[in-house]
Amino acid sequence: MSGPGISVVICVYTEDRWEDILAAVASVRAQSRPALETLLVVDHNDLLHERLAQEYKEATDVRVLANAGPRGLSAGRNTGIAASYGEVIAFLDDDAVAERDWLRHFAASYADPRVMAVGGRTEPIWASGRRPAWFPEEFDWVVGCTYRGLPPGRVRVRNVLGGNASFRRTAFDAAGGFATGIGRDGDKRPLGCEETELCIRLSRARPDAVLLIDDRAVIHHRVPEAREHFGYFRTRTYAEGLSKALVARSVGADKGLETERRYTTRVLPAGVVRGLRDAVLARPGGAGRAGAIVAGVLTAAGGYVVGSMRARRGAVTYSVAAIGDDRGGGDG
Repeated sequence: MSGPGISVVICVYTEDRWEDILAAVASVRAQSRPALETLLVVDHNDLLHERLAQEYKEATDVRVLANAGPRGLSAGRNTGIAASYGEVIAFLDDDAVAERDWLRHFAASYADPRVMAVGGRTEPIWASGRRPAWFPEEFDWVVGCTYRGLPPGRVRVRNVLGGNASFRRTAFDAAGGFATGIGRDGDKRPLGCEETELCIRLSRARPDAVLLIDDRAVIHHRVPEAREHFGYFRTRTYAEGLSKALVARSVGADKGLETERRYTTRVLPAGVVRGLRDAVLARPGGAGRAGAIVAGVLTAAGGYVVGSMRARRGAVTYSVAAIGDDRGGGDG
């Protein structure tokens, strides 16, 4: 097998996703370009840890680890990075499945030594079987998926999206790991942006670094029924504003909001126009999509204002962990 060895890290936290977790691991095992290993990092859930360790006790290609840091996705990812052996570490959501050539497309980009990170395309699998008519494609990031407005093909980007991403190990040597206190914690609001903050930090530490999205590296991400409703949409967009405020405080507003300015001034207005046009043409959901875009922008802006005030007061904290070497750990 030519090219870098790739370790796949899947962070898990609840037994409610048991079948999804097994499906995610199976999709990694079915890759046309085999993974070096799959690491399941369990976020402070002893019962799930024991159950997974039992499930994969005979497996030579799967290891089950306990999150060695504070509760949350960032610390779980950092635990996986430290324990992995691969030259490249890929991340897959625990409720997603990767297409067969996912890792092959990632690996191809790393032939260029300047490439430090490669992301892919994430397609939604709606629990209801179809996209809600009111839900704008410009806001698919709300449900962890690739959104309308991202450039197609294989292109340079400011940041990759964490649920379908890979990084060269040396990226973490240069920039440190994912910041804890920014991203998701199962007991709190659905925050995010930890991968954005890391990618900006990486580009500062390595100005020559190339970060790519290759939309041929596809995964399919489950969207539960609860996330198909406007209440979750509102909560998630508000949380995004809170997270963006922390990112801006960490890396500066210029870089922290660089991509968002184009998205807000070009992509979203075009989406509103399309929605209103569809409404005039009596197409289903047009007015709802236009209204959701406006509501999403206002709610995210409100979250950003509140997050900025909290950050200035020191009411929220985050920290960047150095990645140690914990290879060989695990029960699987």
